[in-house]
Amino acid sequence: MDTTWNDDAARATWPKRRFYASPDDDRLTHVERIAKLLDDEYQLPGTKFRFGLDPILGLIPGVGNLGTSLVSCLLVWSMLKHGASGNVAARMAVNIALDSIIGAIPIIGNLFDFAYKSNRKNVELLRRHYSEGAYQGSGKGILLAVAVVIFTILGLAAWAVFSMIGWFFDLLF
Repeated sequence: MDTTWNDDAARATWPKRRFYASPDDDRLTHVERIAKLLDDEYQLPGTKFRFGLDPILGLIPGVGNLGTSLVSCLLVWSMLKHGASGNVAARMAVNIALDSIIGAIPIIGNLFDFAYKSNRKNVELLRRHYSEGAYQGSGKGILLAVAVVIFTILGLAAWAVFSMIGWFFDLLF
């Protein structure tokens, strides 16, 4: 009996499998750990109110909110590698976009960051996806809508900045 592995025969007979992690999989503990660090790591003494690094770093204008949004996007990428569907990823992107856009507004955004915990919501979406088999299918429509909204807001923000710079130069000269 020949026991050598024939790649062509293996490709023809071996079913293509996608990796799906269970909700209690050890490979997802790093995602939960980072989500907890960003959203729930610290507790206000004498209360049940929890917060993480996201609202604290959000106090740094521009850079803080951008950094935490980047980490959140990396978490979604990691969740996709562990079996999240496109639809779940799109819903996660909506959570991150909402957190990033409102979090960028001075003062209001800082208060919002303390209350809205997008990373925790994303981990819960993933857990529900694994346990119920929910959110099957493509999320292209949701991702497209989120991209349009983000680019529109960025375009309006760029227009506002250039208008203010033009107004300032007209005032000086």
